[in-house]
Order: sequence, then C-alpha cells, then structure tokens
Amino acid sequence: MELQIDDSVLVRDYMNGDERALELLISKHNQRISSFIYSKVMDREITEDIFQDTFIKVIRTLKRGTYSEEGKFLPWVMRIAHNLIIDHFRKNRRMPRFEGNDDFNIFSLICDDRLNAERQIIKDQIDSDLELLIEELPEDQRTVLIMRIYRDMSFKEISENTGVSINTALGRMRYALINLRKIIERNNIVLTN
Repeated sequence: MELQIDDSVLVRDYMNGDERALELLISKHNQRISSFIYSKVMDREITEDIFQDTFIKVIRTLKRGTYSEEGKFLPWVMRIAHNLIIDHFRKNRRMPRFEGNDDFNIFSLICDDRLNAERQIIKDQIDSDLELLIEELPEDQRTVLIMRIYRDMSFKEISENTGVSINTALGRMRYALINLRKIIERNNIVLTN
C-alpha cells in the first residue's frame, strides 16, 4: 500500500528545495489534470503542451514564493490549466472552412451576427448581474454551476473534479438553479434584453 502525502506537505517540501516533492505532485495529479485538458482540446499533443505549460507556471509561482497555501493545490492547478486552455483557443482561432457544393450561398459567409453597441452593453450588464447573483449561492452549488455553464464540463467531469458522485453534482446543479430563481424573484430582477 502506497502512502499518500498531503499536497500541502509536498508543496512545502518543494519550496524548501526538495525536487522529488514536485515529481510526486505531478505524478499524483497527472491523470486528472491531463484528462481535464484532453476533454477540452481533444488532441494528445496539445494536451501535453498545455500540461507542461501548466506546471511551468506552477513551478515559477512556487519558486517565487507567491503561492498561498489554502489546502487547494489541485483546484489551483486546474484553474491554471483552464486558463491556458482558453489562451490556446484564443491564439488558435481559425476561420471556418467551407466546402464547395451546389447549395453554396455567399450570404452565409457575409452575414454579420455581431451585436450592435446597445445590445452589447445590455448583454454585458446582464452577465455582470448574473455573476453577482451566482456569488450569493452556497459554494458547493456555485462551483457546480460555474463548471457546468461557464466551463462546459459534463457532470461526469464535475464529479471527478469535485470528488462527489454524479447524482450529487446533478442535485447541486438543480438546487443552484432553484436558488437563483428565488434570488431573482425576491429581488424583482429582470435578466432579459
């Protein structure tokens, strides 16, 4: 039976110069972080690149001594990976490819779906209001809602990342939505444009 060393102990040991502690941290969380990254990018090479970049950021932060230990090493690393995934998609934004066929329509290419300035301001205000409402939810419900809606994670992924069963994750999502509706009704908030 392998002895599991707490992340905070490994982080402290690494910050005190024990390089082996970092190896243990990486091997301990390798599968979970790699699976999370792969579920978003669906490419092994990109997954490896983002995984490496994630731990480069982790190492730099630990070496600078700017990591604040709150017993949340894995969620912190997952957040770094998530941000790098978003950066990857922003950098590699590609134009859609169009296959030529008999039904080709030039107007499908030149249609402008962007919001006008007024609608964009309204949308931004709604997004801002919604973020404030979400902050009022209990932490377990807020976490599931953010993972599901903003990070587009499946309930299986949410279950794996939070350490609860899929049914518990589903229940938390349900209660989060019920509680959001109550907050909206109680405060007579309108979230439409």
